[in-house]
Amino acid sequence: MSIWIILKLLGSLALLMFGMKSMSDSLQKMAGPQLRHVLGAMTTNRFTGVLTGMLVTASVQSSTATTVMTVSFVNAGLLTLAQAISVIMGANIGTTLTAWIMSAGFSFDITNCVYPAFLLGIVLIYLKRYRFIGDFLFGLSFLLLGLGTLRMTGMEMQLGENQAVLAFFSSFNPDSFLTTMTFLLLGGVLTFCVQSSAAVMAITMILCSTGVLPIYQGIALVLGENIGTTITSNLAALSANVQARRAALAHMFFNVFGVIWVLMVFKPFVNLACSLVGMDPTASEQSPAQLSFALAAFHTLFNVSNTLILISFIPQIEKFVCWVIKPKKEDNEEEFKLQYIQGGIMRTPEIAVLQAQREIGVFGKRIQRMFGIVRDLLHETDNGKFNKIFERIEKYEKISDNMEMEIARYLEQVSDAHLSDDTKAKIRAMLRMISEIESVGDSCYNMARTIKHRHSGKEDFTEAQYENIHRMMDLTDASLTEMNHMMNESREVLNADNAVALEVQINELRDRLKDKNIADVDNHVYSYRISTMYLDLICECEKLADYVQNVVEARLMLPKDIFPNND
Repeated sequence: MSIWIILKLLGSLALLMFGMKSMSDSLQKMAGPQLRHVLGAMTTNRFTGVLTGMLVTASVQSSTATTVMTVSFVNAGLLTLAQAISVIMGANIGTTLTAWIMSAGFSFDITNCVYPAFLLGIVLIYLKRYRFIGDFLFGLSFLLLGLGTLRMTGMEMQLGENQAVLAFFSSFNPDSFLTTMTFLLLGGVLTFCVQSSAAVMAITMILCSTGVLPIYQGIALVLGENIGTTITSNLAALSANVQARRAALAHMFFNVFGVIWVLMVFKPFVNLACSLVGMDPTASEQSPAQLSFALAAFHTLFNVSNTLILISFIPQIEKFVCWVIKPKKEDNEEEFKLQYIQGGIMRTPEIAVLQAQREIGVFGKRIQRMFGIVRDLLHETDNGKFNKIFERIEKYEKISDNMEMEIARYLEQVSDAHLSDDTKAKIRAMLRMISEIESVGDSCYNMARTIKHRHSGKEDFTEAQYENIHRMMDLTDASLTEMNHMMNESREVLNADNAVALEVQINELRDRLKDKNIADVDNHVYSYRISTMYLDLICECEKLADYVQNVVEARLMLPKDIFPNND
């Protein structure tokens, strides 16, 4: 075998992988928002979840893309973990379409079709308006060109006449369970190393279609590919949050469980898959086209059968992965996760508004916790602990931004429906509330940065300054408590007197402390540098209280009964 043929083989695989990625990326760009909507709306039960995962993956030709979108929805609280597991099951079925495309490429010379597609693709790309369609055609053309080149290279290699290769594969006992396990392990390792189950599937088809590799060993390689592709996702999820790790583990559990039971009925199951494409696996002479179609048929039958077996046990799988991967103590509050806004088609605008207002209640409580962490930061002197607390505040700030955007996006979707004037007024008031609550989060983060600036310097606040900061923060925290109390009370019993009184006290204290600060700097009680940081904290607290007052005003504008007991 010449070096040129080896390079041609590797180049064909690279072309195949590039075409698959280009086609997947362009499809996601064309239909990304719609696919996200479909994932959010069509997962009301496990069966529609499987169907959704299957259709979306078949559309974008990437189970990884579907899994990433699914996990992001779980993180946002738009899908439960159980719904995500059902979507991942469907994604495993959808990704088998790739094997059928490849088997078609190995059954006839498909390269003649790609050149008109290249021409049309470049025209569409230059038109710009249809650029994504042109990108898709280019990706598809590269994929088919890679398949065609692989097919021709496989024929040029003449592996069926290479005695060394034949001797190697014939050294394995085809009836031995150890042989099956060896090729299964080899398929898993190859997939993990190449990072592409499609590339390993193509290699398997070449080996089988040239008569070098018996169909049973080829299918063992396919089983290994199913495990190898989950190892990659689990390693990628190691640095991710707890929900991402659980979803990745559920994916691995699904495939490993399937491999275990298929190994128990290996030969009968393989014979069944082969019979679906009219092939006898024990025959001495096999058609290359039939061999490649048999591999695709097995891949599909494996995933469909595994899904039919496990779909009834999704709650148990969810409990298992939650038991294996337990959240850290701070995970629940320091991960972006919506609690009340759920995926699925909204039944009525009123129910949707109720979900959103409950989520705003959670938003308010989370922001008050963020303010409490800022107060902890003020007194921390140990560098390691200080940096860890500051990182928590940064997480909360990002969570605040994400919660505002997700709740606002949800309310915008609700507002697209035909609404009563009363419901429209509710939505306007709620949009104002989330904007002001997010501004409270910004103020907390600004205070944390000021404290960090003071911590990095040599000077510290005086005892009197600390005492004044505490007084201001106590009033600010009381203001946040009153805000959250009002958001969890019914409209009929609301009274804004306490909130207004706190706002007046905060403004008066701010004014007194500003005047005293000028006098203290003049009397050289402390430096001008430390005075600016001190005053920044005082004024930021007052600004935060203004945002709180705006939330209270928006709450009072809401029609009655919009916030009934946010447990």
